[in-house]
Amino acid sequence: MLLFFAWHPGLFRGEANIPKRSYILLIIAILLSVADFVTSWNWGLQYQGSHHTYVVCAVNAGWMVFLALAFARGWKKQSSFRFSLFLHWTLFAWLAWYAFPYMGELP
Repeated sequence: MLLFFAWHPGLFRGEANIPKRSYILLIIAILLSVADFVTSWNWGLQYQGSHHTYVVCAVNAGWMVFLALAFARGWKKQSSFRFSLFLHWTLFAWLAWYAFPYMGELP
C-alpha cells in the first residue's frame, strides 16, 4: 500500500498523467510473472493440483491482458485523473494478489 502511494504522488495533487516508470514497471512485472510461472509450473501441478494451477494461470493472464490494453489506451489518449487512479490501483492490486502466486508445498 505504501508503494502505491509513493509510486505516483501526483495522484494526491489530482494529476492525470501516467508516468513512464509505470509502463516500465508493467513490462518488468509481466516478464517476471511469466518467468515465475514457467519455473514453478511443475510445483504447482504437484502440490496445488492441475485445476488450481490452470485457474491461477488463466486469471493471471487475464490481469496481464487487461492491464496491457489499459496502459496502451493511456499511452495513446490523454488520460483523466480517474483513469490514472484506476489504472495504478489495478496494477498494484495485480502485483499484490496474482502476479507472483506461491505454487509450492503448503506448510
